[in-house]
Amino acid sequence: MEFSLSGNALKTLARSITCLARIGNELVVEASPSQLTFHSLNSSRSTYLSISFKPDFFDVYTISNPQVKCSLLLKAVCSVLRTPVTSIDHLSVLLPDQYASKIQWTLDCYNGIRKAYWITCNIEPDIQHLSLDRRKLPSSFVVRPRDLTRLLANFQSTLQEITIIATEPLSSPADVENEIGGKAVELRSYLDPTKAENDSSLHTQLWIDPTEEFMLYTHNRDPVDVTFAVKELKAFLSFCEGCEVDIHFYFDKAGEPILMAPKFGLDDGSTSNFDATLVLATMLASQLQDGNPVEAAADAMHGQPVHETSQAEDRSRGNVSEPPPSDHTRIWSDLSGKFDIFKCNLMSSIRTNVIL
Repeated sequence: MEFSLSGNALKTLARSITCLARIGNELVVEASPSQLTFHSLNSSRSTYLSISFKPDFFDVYTISNPQVKCSLLLKAVCSVLRTPVTSIDHLSVLLPDQYASKIQWTLDCYNGIRKAYWITCNIEPDIQHLSLDRRKLPSSFVVRPRDLTRLLANFQSTLQEITIIATEPLSSPADVENEIGGKAVELRSYLDPTKAENDSSLHTQLWIDPTEEFMLYTHNRDPVDVTFAVKELKAFLSFCEGCEVDIHFYFDKAGEPILMAPKFGLDDGSTSNFDATLVLATMLASQLQDGNPVEAAADAMHGQPVHETSQAEDRSRGNVSEPPPSDHTRIWSDLSGKFDIFKCNLMSSIRTNVIL
């Protein structure tokens, strides 16, 4: 396998490596005549990122076998790209044969300097293949990276989990009476019901009108919510912002994975010579509760259940170090047949409301 690239393609590759390094420690490379794919899975198996490139993405792309697979430490790959991309004329990557123990990365710089790196690789990597079909996830929206960055700026920088609540626009007359009409999406910092009374962290809620903030919004059913990690969201946000593409979110309900992908245009026929898929585990317990969420959390702390919960949900609140043994926690088993996704860590906070 051999490929080389330069210019904007090299910048995109560098952004891809940076994003993958913020997800996991290992880079799995899978090459075929039709595409080159990078995979990474985090240590808790709650986040999966795949970035694929078509042959025309590269200046040169050749592969002598039907398929080549290997894995590298992302730390080693990042060390290759410490050289500023703006000073690199082109990058070449060579795997001499499918059984080679090292893969060569060569940088030809504008100042005439050539830098060569040999990175040890595993020729029998454990590759996870995603079988989740984004078209089967019933709710979705498209947002510009700069708009999402502006929305997230309302939350504390230390926020670990965020909840998205989706409803039908103007689905309730009470919304109009409360002057929240049309604001069908809510972003909410996650509130740990077991620590609500004793924690002084800021809890923020944003009500959003999708016609103003989103380029596309699809939700034609009962309200649903998904709670997931912010760190990986920001990593993918930086990647899409650098590539100047919008982000398409696909989701179902609490406990089911949320999927994010670049949107290369509102026309579904729009294509690009690269693509990416980020899949995040979501928290099992739904955050949809009647009344004040802080009061509801306080009731839950004193043994007054707001709504009926399963034993698995009770265990998820009581012990965050182990995932509750529920069907909804075995998301990765459903996707790849092998691994369990560990649920997001819990975060506590108190409440401040913001309406956009």
